[in-house]
Amino acid sequence: MSRVPRIVILGAGYGGVVTSLRLQKMLNYNEADVTLVNKHDYHYITTHLHMPAAGTDNPENARVNISSLIDEFKVDFVKSTVVQIRPNEKKVILEDGTLSYDYLVIGLGGEPETFGIPGLKEYAMTIRSINSVRHIREHIEYQFARFKQEPDRKELLTFVVGGAGFSGIEFIGELADRIPELCKEFDVEPSLVNIYNIEAAPTALPGFDPELVEYAMRLLTDKGVTFRIATAIKECTPEGVLIAGDEFIKAGTVIWTGGIRGNHLLEDAGFETMRGRIKVDEFLRAPGHDNIFVTGDCSLVMNPEGRPYPPTAQIATQQGDNCAYNLVASIRGSSLKEFSFVNRGTVASLGRGEAIGIVGTKKMKGSTAALMKKVIDMRYLYAIGGLPLVVRKGKIR
Repeated sequence: MSRVPRIVILGAGYGGVVTSLRLQKMLNYNEADVTLVNKHDYHYITTHLHMPAAGTDNPENARVNISSLIDEFKVDFVKSTVVQIRPNEKKVILEDGTLSYDYLVIGLGGEPETFGIPGLKEYAMTIRSINSVRHIREHIEYQFARFKQEPDRKELLTFVVGGAGFSGIEFIGELADRIPELCKEFDVEPSLVNIYNIEAAPTALPGFDPELVEYAMRLLTDKGVTFRIATAIKECTPEGVLIAGDEFIKAGTVIWTGGIRGNHLLEDAGFETMRGRIKVDEFLRAPGHDNIFVTGDCSLVMNPEGRPYPPTAQIATQQGDNCAYNLVASIRGSSLKEFSFVNRGTVASLGRGEAIGIVGTKKMKGSTAALMKKVIDMRYLYAIGGLPLVVRKGKIR
């Protein structure tokens, strides 16, 4: 390649940001042109979104300006929306232009997976972005205000959260903490508020340690959450949800956290996908495309048992490290490194000062697990922005 190779990174999520930051450290001067594309000029910390959604934290604490992370002399940032990927032409079509590439990194993030449940896409809200959590927070507050004007409409104070995975459990933990504050602010009797968590699987937090799941459910039940486990949502309407057994729960708020699929642009581009994700090779490349790497929600990585790893922030971050290494190796003609996920632990928050987690073989719960979650958060902030970012954002609880 006679000219400087062009690397285009789509998406400034965990995988895209870490890939960009590692490349600007690893590449020599004028060894490659690196361009990062994102529709916002900030990176948001997905694992914090449940807090501002419930109103227990400021949305600003979950976002970091991209300009404060990247070195503009090494990585060119383009604020734009990706419209189309054309792998055969080695081009990316943006809403306001076109980028050509020699190497492409796809980290565009996922989209809500509704599993074909009627009405979910139209009538349920999702915790997916800074703007979406602002909407949810304002909507929740508005329900209390409306109830004061329409006291006969008790469904305005009924909140349904579909899905009892990590996102759902963490959100209802925060929501249960926020409800007493809202009741006091709007002079509402707390007993009128109902929070339902509905999960089709036979347990909350599927795949997690049963002892810790029991602890979490007991704690959240004590906070006023009603669980409907092994109960599928059959339909979502403007008035609420129809669940298995043909029971209808009238609700002013339905929030769906029950699944994520890959980005529709991958299927549109002709890649072979499973639920919108590309099953990558051992080097995180799209099959048949040695110059295209895929990270985060867009990638499908199998564990040793042949099942997909869940698309978490932890795996996306590690993919970013590996992706950057393999890009540099590709440019220099050296050997690529196989991706191997190292599980450094999993912690789920249950509201203020409470969490459950497993780090290694050690089970944690209560304030100890909550402290561990804070340590994990700080470690990520330090990894992408050093001590200054930890100082700026370190008050995230």
